[in-house]
Amino acid sequence: MNAIMTKGVCAIVLIIILFLCVACGGQRDTGASRLITVIGDAEVRVAPDEAILTLGVETWDKDLTIAKKQNDERVKRLLALVKKYKIDPKYVQTDQIKIEPRYKEGYRREDFIGFFVSKNIVFTLKDISKFEEVLSNALQLGANYVRDVQFRTTKLSDYREQARTLALKAAKEKAKNMAKELGQKVGKPYAIVEEEYDTRERYQNVTRAIGSSPWGADTSIALGQISVTARVKVSFELR
Repeated sequence: MNAIMTKGVCAIVLIIILFLCVACGGQRDTGASRLITVIGDAEVRVAPDEAILTLGVETWDKDLTIAKKQNDERVKRLLALVKKYKIDPKYVQTDQIKIEPRYKEGYRREDFIGFFVSKNIVFTLKDISKFEEVLSNALQLGANYVRDVQFRTTKLSDYREQARTLALKAAKEKAKNMAKELGQKVGKPYAIVEEEYDTRERYQNVTRAIGSSPWGADTSIALGQISVTARVKVSFELR
């Protein structure tokens, strides 16, 4: 009986060993242990075709009613630019309305300066050629802060696709050159991963300067280019 049991155990062990050998051989056949992994980067530069201009209007007076009235009047003049430059009203909005009392000694609340009323107005300009003129007029009409300027492209997804395609080509070329130096050849791709990219567009050579006029009427703008990037990680089989 013992001899029979011993033979049975040996047979089971041999089957397990055979199964493991077959599994290992199958993994080798997939080429998973012979891979070359590279990073492909690409950049596409394009001219912007729209601008987002955020302007601030701040007024103050010891009488809150007067401070608010002055602010409302300036904002009303700025909103008149919508009609003058034929801007679609849906691309203009008032944002971040704030009213606060201020003191010379802020912590101790001594020597009251007055009530400060501030509003932000956001213009989205679909005709970018109007940007400089709109900015100059806005500063003349009462905007006393340029909170933010963004130059964008409405075809961002198309340019990202172009950048992604170029990144894949760059990865393949890099893998071929590296494999060649080692006397190998690149086979089919084994895995492709798109690296996380900065969702904010990057801008090259974008400058803005306020001229000598007290309202900045002599503004000069260089639009520059938007930089759209892509990065991929690709593993290729080696042959």
